[in-house]
Amino acid sequence: MKSLIIKLVANALAIWFASWFVSGIDLADGASAGSKAKTIIFVALIFGVVNAIIKPVVKLFSLPLFVLTLGLITFVINALMLWLTEAISNKLDLDFHIDGFWPALLGALVIGLVSWFLSMILDRD
Repeated sequence: MKSLIIKLVANALAIWFASWFVSGIDLADGASAGSKAKTIIFVALIFGVVNAIIKPVVKLFSLPLFVLTLGLITFVINALMLWLTEAISNKLDLDFHIDGFWPALLGALVIGLVSWFLSMILDRD
């Protein structure tokens, strides 16, 4: 349970950092701090569920592309998972928007690096 909470916090902070760093990712513009925090946590939760359930299936079906591109298709799959998170968030009336593929690609790269780094720091026993 502790590990899931650490991953949720790391993903939430990574999504917040990506929205601050990448110009095409908007997260709860003009909202209060509490509303923004709620949005970040719910988006991180959706992102975690998408990565846990849908991403392995997509990776399995794109296995030939992994071999063909020497694994570089991973960046595209991560961007598509972030884009799917945005679509689900919009259906749930969360204020999380991505302005196209390139911000999604850069955002997925930033989120991956930041969440990896934060998970290493926060998951010390």
